[in-house]
Amino acid sequence: MCLVFTQLFIMESVSCKWLLLWFLYLSWAHSALALDELNGAVVKGVNLGGWLVLEGFITRSLFEGIPNREMLDGTKVQFRSLSLNKYVSAQKGGDSGIVTVDIDKADTWETFRLWRLSERDFQLRTLHGQFLSCDGEGATVLAKSVSPDSKETFSIEKNDDGNVYIKHSSGKYLQVSGNELRADHEGIPTRDEYGATFHMIINGSMKGDYQLGNGYGLETATEVLRNHRSNFVTQADFQFLSRNGINTVRIPVGWWIAQDPPPAPYVGGSLEYLDKAFEWAQLYEMKCIIDLHAAPGSQNGMEHSSSRDGTIDWPTSEENIKESLRAIDFLASKYGNHDALLGIELLNEPHAPNVSPGILKKYYKDGYDIVRRHSDKAYVIMCQRIGEGSNLTRLYNAIADMGLSKVVFDLHYYNLYIDLFFNKSPQQNIDYIKNERKSEIKSLNAGPLVFIGEWTNQFGNGGYSSIEYQKYGKAQLAVYGSASFGWAYWTLKIEKNRHWDLMWNIKNKTLQL
Repeated sequence: MCLVFTQLFIMESVSCKWLLLWFLYLSWAHSALALDELNGAVVKGVNLGGWLVLEGFITRSLFEGIPNREMLDGTKVQFRSLSLNKYVSAQKGGDSGIVTVDIDKADTWETFRLWRLSERDFQLRTLHGQFLSCDGEGATVLAKSVSPDSKETFSIEKNDDGNVYIKHSSGKYLQVSGNELRADHEGIPTRDEYGATFHMIINGSMKGDYQLGNGYGLETATEVLRNHRSNFVTQADFQFLSRNGINTVRIPVGWWIAQDPPPAPYVGGSLEYLDKAFEWAQLYEMKCIIDLHAAPGSQNGMEHSSSRDGTIDWPTSEENIKESLRAIDFLASKYGNHDALLGIELLNEPHAPNVSPGILKKYYKDGYDIVRRHSDKAYVIMCQRIGEGSNLTRLYNAIADMGLSKVVFDLHYYNLYIDLFFNKSPQQNIDYIKNERKSEIKSLNAGPLVFIGEWTNQFGNGGYSSIEYQKYGKAQLAVYGSASFGWAYWTLKIEKNRHWDLMWNIKNKTLQL
């Protein structure tokens, strides 16, 4: 009996050892998946931000030629009556339908988002989506329409004092009557007629593809973008990147790339330059990740998702989701077997809680199936929801539970925007990278491949010494280099804020790859 137990113990020990070796092999094989396509290396990449999807933060100069460029689609405005010294307000964010002029301090109900029809003509959207509306001469302004037309159209005219008059499409100017707005002013107001005069405050703007196309008009926008796309990223840039150790480019694209011509106000032609990127990548033995950065209706309300006014309509419309999947199908069918393709990212930074986990999981599974119909080699990349915070692992676990092959989880790391980082010293920011970030990556590396798809060497309050930026960059490169799929810097070039600019960082030896 003792001999039997001994034999069983030996067999069990051997089995455990083989099981352990097999588990280690699987873990190694899993982490090596990303390496085969890159000759034994993980992704060391850069985003081509601001090229085929616009972002005013990157290329402010593109918008400078637009007439009245301070008032593009999505600009947030507030109006203070000079006669009452009160703000125009859409009560309950527009849900009550009532518009008053009786608020001392402007906040969300007093903020309206512009829909631009021309240099001077606009529609004004409330917090909850209703538009300011007026039935015509003598009528009161209300917030009652969700489908704007002529009754919801107003001209905003600036006077010599920098204040404005607001004229309804009926031809009548608005003026304060009691605590209401009425379209009943006789003739053209003068600067002394305070009842029809408003001080307009601009409290936020947007500069993306929608704003540029609608601001310039098709003909001029086409010329502006053709010149931009031809010069902002070039073959010489790919040569520079390859020479400096970058093996992959992540290329943000908009959903309209799949349509020729795209619906107004979008401008076609970006597909031609995506083709060039693949050609240049192949020439310099690099890889491409196509990233659906801007989805129809906007998945996060930001200018880089081509939102018109900050509204997040992507998850509320089945057609928007279908249109996104059609774009994925188009891209996968065109590039799925291209030697330079490394992966396709199904959606960039969907916003939580607007985009629910259920909607996102189904979309990711449908997108995965589409990519797999065209390619068995392409990695399918699924991005975290911005605003997820401590619930980061929820999406990660959902992706892991799908049991799919060649799947990558993309998360974005910025030591910016919130007080947690503003109040930290450079060394504290570095320690945060080495501790919290490193620990999180290590825990995630056990499942689907992990990709730090966006990060930058700008951090905290900025304005640090070159040595501090070097130390911070060194810490990031060490930690993000441990991600099983790799990393991609945001971004290749930028007109200002140089610590966001990878080429500048390399040339100035702030980042030593």
